[in-house]
Amino acid sequence: MQNTAIRPRDVGRHIREWRQRRRKTQLNLALDAEISTRHLSFLETGKAKPSREMVLHLCERLEVPLRERNMLLVAAGYAVLD
Repeated sequence: MQNTAIRPRDVGRHIREWRQRRRKTQLNLALDAEISTRHLSFLETGKAKPSREMVLHLCERLEVPLRERNMLLVAAGYAVLD
């Protein structure tokens, strides 16, 4: 049986997966989100922990569906949206 639970350190991996799914480069997403490519890279690799607002901001720019946004929030250690 496979464990599909998201661990807190997985949020960066999930952000990267959604970015790739949307066929965006780090530069494209960083420009869309008005953050530096370095910061985005640090978020994706786990060197930096995103704030709740940053998770939601990136999800909005990547057009992540609500259910998956909640999964990303949980992965980052935050409460889900109502």
